[in-house]
Amino acid sequence: MVDIASSVLNRYPINHWLQPLRKHLSPLFRERRICFTSVGVASGIVGLKMLGMFQSVELSALDQLIRLRLPETGDERIVIVGLDENDISEVNKYPIPDQTMADVLNIIKDQNPRVIGLDIYRDLNYEPGVEALQQIFQTTPNLVGIERIKDGINQSVAPPIELAIRDQIGFNNVLLDADNRIRRGLLYWNFDSEYRTSFGLKIALQYLEKEGIVPTSKGEELRLGSAVFHHFQPNDGGYIGADNGGYQILANFRNHSQPFITVSFTELLSGEVSPDLMMDRIVLVGSTAPSLKDVYFTSYNRGLGSQDNGPIAGVEVHAQIISQILSASLDGRPLMRVWPDWLEALWIFAWALGGATLSWYIRRPARTGASLIVFSSSLFILCYGLLLIGWWIPFVTPLVGFGVSAIAIISHIAHLEGELQKSKEFLNSVINAIPDPIFVKDKDYRWMVLNEAYCQFLGHNKAELLEKNESDVLPAHQANEFKSQDDLAFATGSEQESEGEITNAHGHTYTVATKRTIHQDSAGNLFLVGVIHDITHRKRMEEALRLTAAKLVQSNAELRQVGNNWRKIAYHDPLTGLPNRKLFQEKLIQAVEWAEGTDQIVALLFLDLDGFKAINDTEGHVVGDLLLKSVAQRLKGCLRNSDTVARLGGDEFVVILTGIPGEQVGRVAQKLLDTLVQPFVIQSKKVMVTTSVGISLYPSDGKGIETLIVEADQAMYRSKEKGKNQYTFANLDPALSSLSRADQKTMA
Repeated sequence: MVDIASSVLNRYPINHWLQPLRKHLSPLFRERRICFTSVGVASGIVGLKMLGMFQSVELSALDQLIRLRLPETGDERIVIVGLDENDISEVNKYPIPDQTMADVLNIIKDQNPRVIGLDIYRDLNYEPGVEALQQIFQTTPNLVGIERIKDGINQSVAPPIELAIRDQIGFNNVLLDADNRIRRGLLYWNFDSEYRTSFGLKIALQYLEKEGIVPTSKGEELRLGSAVFHHFQPNDGGYIGADNGGYQILANFRNHSQPFITVSFTELLSGEVSPDLMMDRIVLVGSTAPSLKDVYFTSYNRGLGSQDNGPIAGVEVHAQIISQILSASLDGRPLMRVWPDWLEALWIFAWALGGATLSWYIRRPARTGASLIVFSSSLFILCYGLLLIGWWIPFVTPLVGFGVSAIAIISHIAHLEGELQKSKEFLNSVINAIPDPIFVKDKDYRWMVLNEAYCQFLGHNKAELLEKNESDVLPAHQANEFKSQDDLAFATGSEQESEGEITNAHGHTYTVATKRTIHQDSAGNLFLVGVIHDITHRKRMEEALRLTAAKLVQSNAELRQVGNNWRKIAYHDPLTGLPNRKLFQEKLIQAVEWAEGTDQIVALLFLDLDGFKAINDTEGHVVGDLLLKSVAQRLKGCLRNSDTVARLGGDEFVVILTGIPGEQVGRVAQKLLDTLVQPFVIQSKKVMVTTSVGISLYPSDGKGIETLIVEADQAMYRSKEKGKNQYTFANLDPALSSLSRADQKTMA
């Protein structure tokens, strides 16, 4: 609306008063606000993210997405033999004696498992049965023991020496996030300049070895079969500055209430376990008793959709990591991956841009709120779908970017609407001072601003017209014409001028000229500004002038007709319509001038009817006149359009032949004689007449027209003397009539 005010002010002298105010109200930018807001919000969120402000909520969002995944089938390749609370009560001693441990391992060994993992520390001897357990360690090549490497939290725990000598051990260090949850796993650790293999990876590699899969590398990353285990980086996903020591991977645990087959020590020792339950499987022996406090929280614990509110045993954590390695290598189950930082920043910007754009163009609060809910839900569904195929895409930061951008734009629009109202009031005060009717319409053709001159012109008060359009107050045909012109202005965006009629409330019809221009305010709204001029008086004057001009044209035409008639009378014979003596002389002069410039011949033929006086006397003047008219028609029929035939008076006719070869003159003269000798039928009577012809040639018989006329006239009399009905040349022997113009000049 500010731009509309500017447009109106530019067209009237009042502009120089209000220039400072117009400059103050001009918007700095329009849709650029969307881009600026999106960039600013996205930059701020990325900056806060790098400070770790969103890490906890992003990890919580990841947990929630993981919990919402559909349950997976359990991994039957892994069996857990757990030391539960009942087993501790039965033994009535902890740590359990080496003999009990030896008995358990012997039973497992007898079932031929592919790998045995002992997830219980045996760095010390516990009588009785020390020798029996050591014997098991020395004679079981597929047994993997466990150790703990000293880190910032835990002290080191040594493995059984018999297993360490044979490199049948793996470390048990786990990675806990700030909320004490496990979301990552360790595969390798460079300790004392020596790479150590984790307990889970050690067991998985022994299992995969029998499947023909051995570890290789892709760049610096581990590859098992077709699976590439991506090295965790400090800022992966929702993490910021996390410790990425060793070779870490993001955990992707199975969503299942009981993902692995589990039996207790008591069940195994009492023979309640099927003898082939553990055949060719991985068997993990570990503690499942909560009292031993070897428990951990994962993404599945304590949250909406969690299947178990309590932590899981450490042996199950190892089982999950082993299952993740086996499933990725053998089954193609996806490993967790993340986007690079630059793509994540672009992702946040895209959603910030979406929130800003949505709020900018919808404008209505109810629709904006509904759209925000829909797009936020779409973001959640998109992140959830990507997680199902192994991609952890941040959810919270783009959602915050979307919402903050939307709020920023909504706040800006609210500010603009306040400015719009002020501008509207300002514009009303300006245009009311202008005598011409002015209106402003929105894109729905409704009047948004009207000056007093427009209201008086239509005969309605302003309250009756605002928010309405022409169809509410004008006749249908006038309203349709205005709408079609408005459509053209909106469609082209250029200035349009048109003329039409307006019938006001008092029944008076005016002819008006309307100039329309399209303007866009700083909020992006399109408006049509129209200025009306009453041209009724001008149109009446134009109509009067048009009628006067038409009368003048008619008078001029009549004068030209009179002139043409006068010229025809002055230059033509009234009886035959042929050129008279005056026009004949003009034609002869023109022919001679043309011949002089083009080196051509002009032939002049004098014709006199033989015995015409007798016919006139005996048959009467009426027959004589009709005979003359018939002779004229026959003469015109024998000649070219470029030739001239005229009547000098009485029964005398002349013919001017231009641009004709000399040898053709006699032939034309003979053609005329033969034509005229044919009987004429006049008033049902046959009338016979002959003609005597005299011929003079230019330039051989003279260069002046009087000389040519005299020569031709004398030649005609010689034809009569010779017996009539023949032609005679003035001075040139007819036998020489075919001579060229140059020859004639020489003879002359």
